[in-house]
Amino acid sequence: MNPQTKEFLLSEFIGETVRVQQSSCRDYQGLEGKILDETKNTFLLQARTSRKRIPKQGSTFYFPERKVEVQGSQLVCRPEDRTKLLGRKLRN
Repeated sequence: MNPQTKEFLLSEFIGETVRVQQSSCRDYQGLEGKILDETKNTFLLQARTSRKRIPKQGSTFYFPERKVEVQGSQLVCRPEDRTKLLGRKLRN
């Protein structure tokens, strides 16, 4: 994983544009929007016509502005703990 990707994964996701590449729920596949909120297990997206709460587990996310694809299972943690938890994993 390149240093820019690592840095991005440790940053704040609110305000980022994201596309759901794959999801265990077919209704979410291909959904794109801005992240309005993040919890330990979900992203709240503002899609074209509505807001959708997308589970991280079982989904793959693509951040087009950063050209980064991430498995949602890698992001399952409280946003405020991401730096500690992912920082340890990414250093190894």
